[in-house]
Amino acid sequence: MRVPTVADEDARQLPRTWETLSEDRTRLINRMNGLLMTQGAQVPIDKDFLDHLHAARVWDGTSVPAGLQERLAHDWALLQQVETHLRERKARATRRPPDTATPTGRAIAHLQTLRGIGLTGAWVLATEIFGWRQIKNRRQLGGLVGLVPAPYQSGETAHDQGITRAGNTHVRRVMVPLAWLWLQHQPDSALAQWYQQRFGGGSKRLRRSGMVALARQLLIALWRYLETGVVPEGPS
Repeated sequence: MRVPTVADEDARQLPRTWETLSEDRTRLINRMNGLLMTQGAQVPIDKDFLDHLHAARVWDGTSVPAGLQERLAHDWALLQQVETHLRERKARATRRPPDTATPTGRAIAHLQTLRGIGLTGAWVLATEIFGWRQIKNRRQLGGLVGLVPAPYQSGETAHDQGITRAGNTHVRRVMVPLAWLWLQHQPDSALAQWYQQRFGGGSKRLRRSGMVALARQLLIALWRYLETGVVPEGPS
């Protein structure tokens, strides 16, 4: 078992703060939309939200009730604080280049050289697994993140129940969005072509399942890229 150093553990705090702030932002937006929906009102949550709110009408054509306006204004103020903190912390990481003298810093820098891998993805992958863990093989890597099939067997019945979800939740949450970005920014890559041939023409459910499979293959390819310098190609 590999235990992270104090520095390795501390490096996780910045991307985990981003994750917490992003979750807070989503929670606030969902709550505001839910409150508006109870009154039959639709108000875009943008920079002019308060102006839109004052002009909005509810189901019976009247203005949004004063108590609800006050509550929504409070949530709007909280949302602005969250978004400001998120921008500031991401800007801090942009202004501070990773220390390439450390394994974590080198991993962050190398990952960002790939089109489709941005600041957040590079920081999460490097600080959570690639910067300090010693990974022996691709199955161990999948197990660390929880992107391996969970087998079910009873008598003569045997099938997979989907992914285990037993590994590092921070990496697992970022890998599916990274897989989508990979398809957008690297459509001609072997990994993207593999996904399109196997899942692209299927149902919506099949494409979602395929995205998880692509996330696992991409994670393995990124690990090999950091280990060997070989640019990600096809699936393993």
